[in-house]
Amino acid sequence: MNARPPAASPLTALLLTAALLVPLAGCAGSGSPPPARERAAASGSTPAASPAGPAGFSHVDSGWVQLALPMTEQALPLLDLAPSRGADPDLAAWAADVAAGHRADVAELRGLRDRMGLPDTNVHEGHAMPGMVTAAHLARARQAEGAAFDRLLLRLVRDHLTHSKKISDSERRNGTGPAARDLAAALAAARADALRTAPALPAR
Repeated sequence: MNARPPAASPLTALLLTAALLVPLAGCAGSGSPPPARERAAASGSTPAASPAGPAGFSHVDSGWVQLALPMTEQALPLLDLAPSRGADPDLAAWAADVAAGHRADVAELRGLRDRMGLPDTNVHEGHAMPGMVTAAHLARARQAEGAAFDRLLLRLVRDHLTHSKKISDSERRNGTGPAARDLAAALAAARADALRTAPALPAR
């Protein structure tokens, strides 16, 4: 029987996230990664603590999936508010396109997660991760409407897309499994395209 890559514990996931997100901030209150990990991530090399598993996936690969999946899933409720809360039809159409792409990405990420033998739990539940749409963000969006909602949506989604692209670029450089790296490259390209096509909103 082939061994599966172990599911990352919350602590391991946070450390992996720090490596993926350097030079970005990690979880709120989690502190900075140790110097050796910082040097490894900054140099673009795979951290020594993330060896490839028997299936060809490393802990960097599994850490990326366990971050990219909830990051993508949690953006969907915000994007789906655009038609009913916003005022700009171009922004609503853009949000619908981004949401459609995210739903396809969620299916791909879940399939990869299952191939890795990872649990279907969110190890980042409740963490204030860069680019993660939180319950507080959603609550604010549900209270806003019109141009105020549009500005909030665009700011939150731009932040989400920017950080999603960064962690996917990091996985593409540092990951081991070809399937994970290929999906990360596709996600990074999609995020870049969404950022490029985002409509501009007036300041007021």
